[in-house]
Amino acid sequence: MNRRRFLLTSLAVAGPLAAGAQAGKVYRLGILSPAGLPPRRASSHLYIIDVLREVGYVEGQTLLVERRYAEGKFDRLPGLAREVVQTKVDVIVAVGAAVGAAKDATKTIPILMGIVADPVGSGYVTSLSRPGGNVTGVTYSVGTEIHQKRLALLKEAVPRAARIAGLAGKDTGPPSRQATQHAASSLGVKLIVVEVRGAEYEGAFATIVAERAEALAVMGSTILNIDRKRIIELAARHRLPAIYEWPEHAEEDGGLMAYGASVRDLYRRVAGFVNRIFKAANPAELPVEQPTVFELVINLKTAKALGLTIPPSLLARADQVIQ
Repeated sequence: MNRRRFLLTSLAVAGPLAAGAQAGKVYRLGILSPAGLPPRRASSHLYIIDVLREVGYVEGQTLLVERRYAEGKFDRLPGLAREVVQTKVDVIVAVGAAVGAAKDATKTIPILMGIVADPVGSGYVTSLSRPGGNVTGVTYSVGTEIHQKRLALLKEAVPRAARIAGLAGKDTGPPSRQATQHAASSLGVKLIVVEVRGAEYEGAFATIVAERAEALAVMGSTILNIDRKRIIELAARHRLPAIYEWPEHAEEDGGLMAYGASVRDLYRRVAGFVNRIFKAANPAELPVEQPTVFELVINLKTAKALGLTIPPSLLARADQVIQ
């Protein structure tokens, strides 16, 4: 994490995390996700626990965590949500499509959105400023421009690309798909949308290669985020220049480039919400938070492996360049 992002993040969460667990009290947290349990290093959900530990919540002592992962089987979410509710947790962190299942399962337990695209349009909250009900948290809803800019950055990095694949997950929402398609049309490129079925990444990339795609844009998806290592490895194997949604994918995982808000910073905000709910804050009165800082990260080591020269004008605009 660079110094600028660290300072902005620290300032953003200093209030919510200023005080933590009360001595002697045990808090119960539920985590519900449509994806599978990720490796420890890649887990933003576990990062919430790390952040809470900073202010006195220690798992197994003052904090009990109920985790439920649907392993990509979205039809399991309603049952898993009911299981979490039955454990009588104090708050549920629901990720992506799991928010709807959690909301159907309880009208009383506070639910924190662990980054969703369109909470108002999805009916999770009444408005961002006054959520109402028992749902609040963090949204990635900053308009469609970010999807358009992401594709434009990829095209700038790979000017020759006339055919670009858009890798989608089952949970990739219409706004992301439509905005990416609109960007492709405005750039004069052919967008080939390929949706991953189950965990058939090899099959998805076989389709991308068969369609003669010259670059790859990975769309927003909880499952694709969890499985980013496989995607990055397959992109490298097929020598496909690719852009990703989260800066960490280029900064830490070896992706060529990424543009967006830091997933770790956003989950730190989620941890701040958890802390406030534990201290009896009313979710209906806690405004939904949006990202305010976006970063372009370019990995030159990956570019070299691909035989790709990144234009100097693009490098000059990058927030981080990984050598």
